Amino acid sequence: MQHYSIAVIPGDGIGPEVMDEGLKVLKAIEESHGGVRFACDEKPWNCDYYLKNGRMMPENGLDVLKNYDLILLGAIGAPGVPDHISVWELILPIRRAFQQYVNLRPVKLLRGLESPLRYKNHDDLDFVVVRENTEGEYSNMGGRMHQGTPYEMAVQNNVFTRYGTERIIKYAYDLAEKRPKKRLTAATKSNGINHSMPFWDEIVKEVGKDHPGIQTNLYHIDALAAYFITRPEEFDVVVASNLFGDILTDLGAAVVGGLGLAPSANINPERNFPSMFEPIHGSAPDIAGKGIANPIAQIWSLSMMMDHLGHYEIGKVILDAIEQVLIDGKVQTPDLGGRATTKELGDEIVRQIHLATR
Repeated sequence: MQHYSIAVIPGDGIGPEVMDEGLKVLKAIEESHGGVRFACDEKPWNCDYYLKNGRMMPENGLDVLKNYDLILLGAIGAPGVPDHISVWELILPIRRAFQQYVNLRPVKLLRGLESPLRYKNHDDLDFVVVRENTEGEYSNMGGRMHQGTPYEMAVQNNVFTRYGTERIIKYAYDLAEKRPKKRLTAATKSNGINHSMPFWDEIVKEVGKDHPGIQTNLYHIDALAAYFITRPEEFDVVVASNLFGDILTDLGAAVVGGLGLAPSANINPERNFPSMFEPIHGSAPDIAGKGIANPIAQIWSLSMMMDHLGHYEIGKVILDAIEQVLIDGKVQTPDLGGRATTKELGDEIVRQIHLATR
C-alpha cells in the first residue's frame, strides 16, 4: 500500500467547486485501486483569508506545505484583491520555494470534442508545452520612480540564469526523447530581445548537441503563435520561457476546447520538494456559486499527478474516463454545450472510473 499526503488549497471562486469533484475522483481511485491511499488536508488560504489576515497564507505556510508529498490547487483570485497580490503572495512563492521549475501543460484534443480549428483532428493536436516556471520575465526585480508625476517610470527586469535555462531545456529534451515524434521546438525572440533571447538560443543549441536524435527548431514567438493555429501537427515538445510559455499555453488551451479543459503540473523533477497540480483556468467569479463550472481541468490535473507518481495506469484510467464522458456527450457543462452541473459531470467521470476498473 502506497500512502500520499496532499495539501489541498481550493482557493477562490469556482476553485472549491471543481476541487470537490477532484477529491471525489481521488476517492474513486482509492476504491478501485487498492494499492494507493491519499491523506488530504485542506488549507483555507485564499483571497478571503487575505482580507481577514493581510496575508495570502500564514507566515509559516511554506514550512507547512513542504512536509506534504503533493499540493493540489484549485484557483486563486477575487475582485477585492489585486492579482499581483494573490499570485505573488501564494502561487509564485510556492513555485519558487519548492523549485517547481517545470510547468508542464498538455495541448491535447480529447476524444469526444472538436477543435475550433475544424480542419484539425485529434492526431494533429497532441503535444506538450514545457514552460520555465521560476525566473525569466516573471522576476521580482525592478521598481517604480516618481509616481504620480509626469516623470513616472517603471522598470521590470527579466532574469535568465545559465543554471535555470539549462535545467528547463534539459528537461524538455529528456521529455522529447520519450515521445514518438522526437521533436523539440524552442520559443525565442532573439531578433527583438537582444540579450536574454540570444542567450536562451545558445543554450538550446548547446544542450541539443547531447540529443542528436531530436529534431530541434527555434521559432520566434510571434511566428510560433501563428503555427499553433496553422500547423499544430508539427509539434511534440515545445519549450519556452516563463512569459512566452504562459501565453502559448493559453492559446493551446483555446485550440483544444478552452481553459476549462486545461490542466497543468508545477514539477520539481528532483523530488526534493512537493510538486503542485492545478487547472490553468482562473477563479471565474462571474460563474462562481452557480454550480456550472467545468471540473475537467481539475480532474485531468490528477491524471498528471498520477503520472508524476509513476502510477501511469491510474493516470490513464482518469483520462480515459474523462474522454468517455465526452464521447457519450450526455453529461456536459454549459461551456461544452450541455446543461449539466459541475457535480453531475464529476459524478459521471467517477462512474466511468468505476466501470473501467470492475
